[in-house]
Amino acid sequence: MQQDISSDDSARRGRIVGLCGWAIVALSAGSALLPLLGHADAKPVIGTMLVVAGIFEAISAWQRHDARILALLAALLTIAAGLLFATQAAGHLLPALYIVAGWLAGRALLFFATAGAEHGSVRRWTIVSAVTDAALAVLLIIGISIATLVVALFGETSPMIASFAWVLAASFVTTGLMLVETANCARREEV
Repeated sequence: MQQDISSDDSARRGRIVGLCGWAIVALSAGSALLPLLGHADAKPVIGTMLVVAGIFEAISAWQRHDARILALLAALLTIAAGLLFATQAAGHLLPALYIVAGWLAGRALLFFATAGAEHGSVRRWTIVSAVTDAALAVLLIIGISIATLVVALFGETSPMIASFAWVLAASFVTTGLMLVETANCARREEV
């Protein structure tokens, strides 16, 4: 009887984490399409996407056992960065580039720490997410522009929208896929 309850709980946790992961992957598609907004002010849209992604991360963090606190801190960092953009505080307090780079660097550190508490494929995907966020932060900081690729695909757009759109999309994809793998392992009662 206890085994059935534990199995049901793992399946439920797995479904919730999986849905959150796929929702974040869907957000990455929306982020990749941000350059289609043209010259419209995309900061509120970017902020809203970050807040929504952070909420999905927080929901999935509550379903975890081994790395709940670290995963929740990463979610709260995402929500905080999103609120800075959504409320138009980005740019008034710090340049948007530093907010996004700081968000990515902070998440990378939290994900590296989380990887130590994980096992198997969840550890691998957590490291992939950490490395992706760290690399994107470095790219933003040293000024390599992703805007060139976006302009080739979508035409002329503001560099901030073009760069952040692809940065968010890449980060969201790896985070979403990490959560999907976490869900698969939860269903198999490995987390």
